[in-house]
Amino acid sequence: MENEHRFPAFPFKPYTIQLNFMNALYNALDKGGVAILESPTGTGKTLSLICSALQWLVDEKLRAPVEQSKQPSDCADDEPDWMRDFAAKKEEKQIKCITDKKERRKPSRRIKSSMVDTLFFGDKNLDENRIEEKSAGRASNLSEKFDDESDYLIEEYESGEDCEDIKNGKRKSGYMSSSSNEDSGDEGMEEEPIKVFFCSRTHSQLSQFVKELQRTTFASSLKVTCLGSRKTLCINPEVSKLGNSTRINERCLELQKNKNCKRSTSKIVLDGEAKIKKMTKSGCPFLRKQKLQKQFKEEVNQQALDIEDLLHLGRKLGTCPYYGSRAVIPSANLVVLPYQSLLLKSARESLGVNLKGSIVIIDEAHNLVDALTNMHNSQITTSQLQLANSHLKGYLERFRNCLGAGNRRYIQMLMVLIQAFLQCLSGNQQKDMCGQSSDIHVNGIIFELGEKDTRKDVVMTINEFLFSLDIDNINLVKLQRYMKESNIIHKVSSYGEKHLLPEGELLRSQHTAGWNIGAGSSALSSFHTLTDFLLALTNADSDGRIIVSKTTTACLEEHTEGSLKFVMLDAEKLFVEIVDQAHTVVLAGGTLQPVEEIKERLFPHLQPDRLHLFSCGHIVPPESILPIAISRGPTGRSFDFTYQSRSSPLMMEEIGRLLCNIASVVPEGIVVFFPSFEYESQIYGAWKKSGILANLQKKKHVFREPRNNAAVELTLQEYRAAILSSSTKSTKEDRPGQGAILLAVVGGKISEGINFSDGMGRCVVMVGLPYPCPSDPELIERIKHIDGLGSSSTRDNLLPTSQIKGEAAVGPSGFNILRCCKQRGREYYENLCMKAVNQSIGRAIRHIGDYAAILLVDARYASMVESNSFKGSFSTPISKLPTWIKERLVTVTGNFGEVQRLLCEFFKYNQQQPTQRTCSK
Repeated sequence: MENEHRFPAFPFKPYTIQLNFMNALYNALDKGGVAILESPTGTGKTLSLICSALQWLVDEKLRAPVEQSKQPSDCADDEPDWMRDFAAKKEEKQIKCITDKKERRKPSRRIKSSMVDTLFFGDKNLDENRIEEKSAGRASNLSEKFDDESDYLIEEYESGEDCEDIKNGKRKSGYMSSSSNEDSGDEGMEEEPIKVFFCSRTHSQLSQFVKELQRTTFASSLKVTCLGSRKTLCINPEVSKLGNSTRINERCLELQKNKNCKRSTSKIVLDGEAKIKKMTKSGCPFLRKQKLQKQFKEEVNQQALDIEDLLHLGRKLGTCPYYGSRAVIPSANLVVLPYQSLLLKSARESLGVNLKGSIVIIDEAHNLVDALTNMHNSQITTSQLQLANSHLKGYLERFRNCLGAGNRRYIQMLMVLIQAFLQCLSGNQQKDMCGQSSDIHVNGIIFELGEKDTRKDVVMTINEFLFSLDIDNINLVKLQRYMKESNIIHKVSSYGEKHLLPEGELLRSQHTAGWNIGAGSSALSSFHTLTDFLLALTNADSDGRIIVSKTTTACLEEHTEGSLKFVMLDAEKLFVEIVDQAHTVVLAGGTLQPVEEIKERLFPHLQPDRLHLFSCGHIVPPESILPIAISRGPTGRSFDFTYQSRSSPLMMEEIGRLLCNIASVVPEGIVVFFPSFEYESQIYGAWKKSGILANLQKKKHVFREPRNNAAVELTLQEYRAAILSSSTKSTKEDRPGQGAILLAVVGGKISEGINFSDGMGRCVVMVGLPYPCPSDPELIERIKHIDGLGSSSTRDNLLPTSQIKGEAAVGPSGFNILRCCKQRGREYYENLCMKAVNQSIGRAIRHIGDYAAILLVDARYASMVESNSFKGSFSTPISKLPTWIKERLVTVTGNFGEVQRLLCEFFKYNQQQPTQRTCSK
């Protein structure tokens, strides 16, 4: 029997399932490894995670001195003298080596800075003995020749061990870039040996976590820091006004690169003219005062602050909360951060996050595997390639005679790659790329979708892609390293945007060329995207796939916009480092089934004794939940929302009649989920035309989820206000209130992370089964990989004969591949659907006193035999539902009147019950 523990920080008496959850987590942390913990939404999962994990951390800190005292001394009597001497000398040698490297780097930085001042700013106080005559003479000539363009020149680059040293040096600085003085800051800050890293998908979920933490004593007794994006935490109005995340990141990094520039006007006079622009290159004004950053860190260490609190504190003190919160990481006991900051290795290195021996808690882990692989996807468009190519071409023409051989070689190599990519995407070069006509591709899958626009997606392995473009002889590792370390992308993009094309001419040329550059696109972001894509190409051949997408606009066929996308398939490779470094990795969520899929994709080689599983039921009583699987509508028509049948006018009218009927019975709010925005728009238009919408609006206010996420909050406020006003009116007049209906979309913002507690969601209606489109090549490649069919030996066997002969297909190829898959591939396809269903219907029932009905509208929910499309190869959808819903599910296959009766009895009973104590999420 597992040990039971006390959790005094829990703010009230916990329920039994909460105690079981906390004990299971505590015991898993004691043993180490991986813990998968399921607790339905509304059962206090977040608070249970906090109180258990942080109690273990506190207890572990108390146990550490005791355990350390039991350890034998390093200078044990039975250890030979020569061994102790060897260890001491080795440690002394390592310390001396690190010190020497630091000392060598300091003069080189001073020399570099002095060279720049002398060559381009005429600093007469410079000690010329520090600079070699050759470098000084050459740079002096450049200063005279290029005047202010000299800033765009890059230093001579040599690949090899020196570059590796530079790379390591930069990496070690990590979060120290927040300081305006390289040697100041955190040298005296004590590093916590064990930390708890809590991550979730969105900033709102992280803020909710901090609010729950603030209810406990840990908020004041432990050091906590919450990390956010630059867009969320930037207080520099000149940067934050850019709006787009990419531009904000670029501008912030640009300011950090220029933080050490001299601001005196005497340093920036060229030919008697003061260059005012130079004065702006002095770093961010909110990072200049080190005392303010220190004060910020001290206040953060006093109490747990969420994103909004950090933003307010930064504005109050006049110092950057983004870098200030990062600087607290070494001394923090608890670090709260978004998915990408933890799951991306490059982000961890940049932040200075060290997972060794720590606890990693990943909340909302139901889509962790796909989220992890999607983070490592990389896509570059024709527009971005054209922009990067034009800037490189102009830069090379201008500075060809001034660049060293190494820089010229790498720039030309980069241009060769870009031109090969553009040739790959151009319409008249498809034959050259694959060695055949445009409709025949070696080992490729062709999909032609749509009427006005035609998209051809060709799927290839990395090696197939490189060989088909004859670029397999280019060392991509060295080239990608060069782009990262030489500062070439910043030099080229800055020169291009200022000197190559005026802004108006650039916009006109983009329009003429048919480019489709987004609002956040720029030369710098294009180069960053190119760097990421080249890095993706250095993965192993079996790790992912390249999807070549070319879209031709029918009305203007000579203009094409395509893309090259790397799709990461191997999630284990990405996650294994986290599992190996951390003491324990905790995956938590409302429903994480099927656990087998998570194990197979993330840690298939994990020993059984290092995997800890826990799952619990819901805290609400059975009579507070009414899940119904509905097969037929009010007229007796069977609900068939398969893709082929759902657009039938009769089917759309039938679901409208169902909503009109239940709107008369269900009080307050109803949330209806549709498979897609397109289908929601189609069905809304059909209701409007048939008069069903007008009839529905007489019973409840009707709201629709906007496509724009920024407008979702306003819609929710209006929806909530309509329900509250109706509830008040019904109380005064002693009759049922009108309430409201919200038409939402599976996979939209409302279906993920929005809580519809109490009257906001008295009934949740799921229309159909939201299976993903099988004609998506990215999805098909993932299914094949999971099914074990991704190897080159079996790859061709999955293609229909018509595909191999060059005949394009619309959709059926995806179904054919599904039919050829083994159980794992098909299970994954169905799991994608049911995970989306479970997330959507889980928006209701948020505490023990809550109650709601859940209506699953589709004959497939109620049927115990599988759809004819796959001839019984899938398990029934009902088996994928959460246990707490599945155990209480009522199936109605006959008269719709039975549904009406069940709903009437359910709401009449619950409205008569006394209000119960609410429970935190």
